[in-house]
Amino acid sequence: MAQTARPVEPSGAAARRQASLPTVTPGDPVRTPSGHVVPVVGRTEGSPARVVVLASGAGSNLAALLDAQADPAYGARVVAVVTDKPGAGALDHARAAGVACAVVEPSDFASREDWDRALAETVAVFHADYVVSAGFMRILGRSFLTSFGGRTLNTHPALLPAFPGAHGVRDALAHGVRITGCTVHLIDEGVDTGPIVAQAAVAVEDGDDESTLHERIKAVERALLVEWVGKIARGGLSVEGRRVVVGTPEV
Repeated sequence: MAQTARPVEPSGAAARRQASLPTVTPGDPVRTPSGHVVPVVGRTEGSPARVVVLASGAGSNLAALLDAQADPAYGARVVAVVTDKPGAGALDHARAAGVACAVVEPSDFASREDWDRALAETVAVFHADYVVSAGFMRILGRSFLTSFGGRTLNTHPALLPAFPGAHGVRDALAHGVRITGCTVHLIDEGVDTGPIVAQAAVAVEDGDDESTLHERIKAVERALLVEWVGKIARGGLSVEGRRVVVGTPEV
């Protein structure tokens, strides 16, 4: 007779970390794993769109978004930074800007599904209108996309659908292309397969290696991300098939 597997119960630090995950009770304040008290409030008319940034690394894209929101007309505000790595440099940018932060480490959970669900619950605390994956080196799963699919943006250092995956710059160079670039797209269940929001071209120069080309792409990528997060925050976003419409569609 088949047996039903029981979830493995974490112990020690892992159990304490799971126990600290935020839960939302309407009308009551909640506390994030990093200790910030976050009032349970929604977005009011005319207020900036609430953006949660997912990051695993140094946080250069996050820093660009934080700089952009200094302009009241930008239309978006980063309300939290969530990372899978407690040493991520993005946390330093968040703390310097007074932005709430939380760490949800995969190693603290019995399965990838449990981690994905905890990530979704953590982001939900901040009542995000949009989520930006800014150098977040994890694939988002079903639980997360059920809550935030269709409003989670990602950047990729190639002109999708060409050269998806973790080595887009290297693959473009190996293929001998003369023009590559970067893409802002919505995240779906695949790897870099979601509907495309915006793209920008970057020329491949003679003598380029992966590092030099990637640095030029990252500069363009930051500007493209900042531009389109602002446009989406101010005008809204909808998806028609694979076509992304930002703002009110023309009649």
